Amino acid sequence: MFLSNLFGNPERFDRWVEIAQSSFWPLLKGALTYSLSLSLISFAIGLVIAILTALARISGNKVLVGVARTYVSIIRGTPLLVQLFIIFFGLPSIGVTIDSFPSAVIGFSLNVGAYASEVVRAAILSIPKGQWEAGYSLGMTYRQALVRIILPQAARVSVPPLSNSYISLVKDTSLAAAILVPEMFRKAQEIAAATYEPLLVYSEAALIYWLICLVLSAIQDRIEHRLDRYVA
Repeated sequence: MFLSNLFGNPERFDRWVEIAQSSFWPLLKGALTYSLSLSLISFAIGLVIAILTALARISGNKVLVGVARTYVSIIRGTPLLVQLFIIFFGLPSIGVTIDSFPSAVIGFSLNVGAYASEVVRAAILSIPKGQWEAGYSLGMTYRQALVRIILPQAARVSVPPLSNSYISLVKDTSLAAAILVPEMFRKAQEIAAATYEPLLVYSEAALIYWLICLVLSAIQDRIEHRLDRYVA
């Protein structure tokens, strides 16, 4: 019924083609300028937070363990959208005003840090204890054994889940539209409101997200293949 109405109405079809052509570049520009940059910056910062949090969890220090557990529990137990609203809309009520893009970076970084910390911690714990003992037998300190032996092996183990986390983060950047970041989904909302063709515009945005994720998945497969060469 829908297809017959669309293709049976040349004027409507021509309008869709015109809107699709005129909106593609603004949507792609929003993806390249904001969605991907937001995801890259947030993931890089979040990965640093994740490593520090994971090390705190396995440190044996009760204070560090408690702080790390609380942080992970709060972030994992509350919706990401609520966290973004607290940072962007809530903090100004106590005199702390942060622009939309930095607010999104903070929110996504904290979220990535909490979830990725469990991946990193599991990867570290998956390394046999004999690897630690081998480092100690060579006269290494805990820190040297961690940096030179354990973390490089844990990095290889954690690549697949962390890659999946990054791909999910790229899609989650659409939530930044709610705090006025002009990323791709925000652009799609503006174009849909102006053209009154939400189905077309949102479908086009979904297609671009899908294509980006296909490229990222191909890169992930390539990285995993290269890392597998070093497995005995």
